[in-house]
Amino acid sequence: MTMTESVKMEKLEELLEVDQGVLTGATVLNDLDTWDSITKLSLIILMDEEFGVTLTGEQVKELISIQDILNLME
Repeated sequence: MTMTESVKMEKLEELLEVDQGVLTGATVLNDLDTWDSITKLSLIILMDEEFGVTLTGEQVKELISIQDILNLME
């Protein structure tokens, strides 16, 4: 079953501890107070468990926006 864009966004909102509807594809990760090392590790786990995508630390460092993460969630 393919996950919808809104479900993906909900998962990111939960991960980043922001209210529903706050994030957009254009949201810059470094502008979020919760985008820290723990959240980055949590993202690596989420991507592996939910999407079967293995992210390296280097790939996470290159992420700039929410859209960058959504693009990896294909």
